[in-house]
Amino acid sequence: MDFTFTDKEEKFRGELRGWLEVNLPKGWLQGDRKLPEDNEHYSKFLRDWQRTLYEGGWAAISWPKSYGGRDATLMEEIIYHQEMVRVQSPPLVNYIGIHMVAPTLMQMGTDAQKEEFIGKILTGEQVWSQGYSEPGAGSDLTALQTTAVKKDGKWVINGQKVWTSFAHLADRCFLLTKTSQSEKKHEGITVFLLDMDQEGVETRPIVQMDGHQEFNEVYLTDAVATDEDIVGEEGKGWAVLIALMLHERSGIAAQVFTLEQQFERVIEMAKTVRLNGSLLIEDPFVEDGLADLYARINGAKLNYYRNITHTLKSGKPGPESSLDKLLVSELTKELFDFAMTIQGHSGVLTNEDSLFDSEMQGQYLASFGATIGGGTSEVQRNTIGERILGLPKDLGR
Repeated sequence: MDFTFTDKEEKFRGELRGWLEVNLPKGWLQGDRKLPEDNEHYSKFLRDWQRTLYEGGWAAISWPKSYGGRDATLMEEIIYHQEMVRVQSPPLVNYIGIHMVAPTLMQMGTDAQKEEFIGKILTGEQVWSQGYSEPGAGSDLTALQTTAVKKDGKWVINGQKVWTSFAHLADRCFLLTKTSQSEKKHEGITVFLLDMDQEGVETRPIVQMDGHQEFNEVYLTDAVATDEDIVGEEGKGWAVLIALMLHERSGIAAQVFTLEQQFERVIEMAKTVRLNGSLLIEDPFVEDGLADLYARINGAKLNYYRNITHTLKSGKPGPESSLDKLLVSELTKELFDFAMTIQGHSGVLTNEDSLFDSEMQGQYLASFGATIGGGTSEVQRNTIGERILGLPKDLGR
């Protein structure tokens, strides 16, 4: 593996840096990064930011130029992630649309679906959510109970989804349903591009333990879709799901750069915060813990680079993305568990005057979700065992 960047790649980095300096929201680079709290202004702020990215040609750099992207190389994607993490750029409100739905439609959608949706996803005009998990079908999506029944030329959909990211802001949902029953659990699943703005769709935000409302319950009561809304073939949605999940896990794996930045913040905290009169960084226990985390986080990054190298050679992502996702999500949880632990009792107390207290507490609480979203750590271990190590399949499935 070669970890150096070419002159062309560094020129790409310079172009992106220059654009960010001019186009980030006012005051962002100076540390004024507070996002609006109410949904209406939050949604507008992030849609405006995606529109700015689109107009600058930075909304979906990996997409083909024919769809409005840049045909960016994987190395340019790495640089893009590094620079966005460096400036702590605003979140992408249409992350699911940009990184998951649109690439899947490019691969498996009809010409009409591509024409109808891909351009609106790119501009932020249309925000997407992902309707997978249900109260009784979390990691095992073959157990889903949401049904779609054909009546009078339309599909009538009933059921419930949970942990649906961005549903409270979304215009459309990439929805998994059962359209027929079969002895084979993977058969009979159909994917719909559901219009969220209809009477039969009710969204209820889930208040997380960190106080945020990023996830939702979605209740479907005689919601309606058409044949034109089906992705792939009726009853063959499992293949569509697998395609989308490969895109999803590759995107999550790139969060190793965010993890690096978070580690630097924990070091900064250890050099600033005192416990019993001494700086945390002066404690041998803290030094040893930071050294251990440093080694493992860099190991995760090198593993990500190795898998990127494999993708460059093969031309497509493989099951290695599960290994990257597992490492990043588990290390994120360990990092913030360590950050809370070394602060002692003060780590669990709220001090509005302390930036580190509120930041570390929020990250710690959110870190548990990192091991669930995009496929639980248990699912990733199964995938690694079966598809990378060649071990026998899990007898429970």
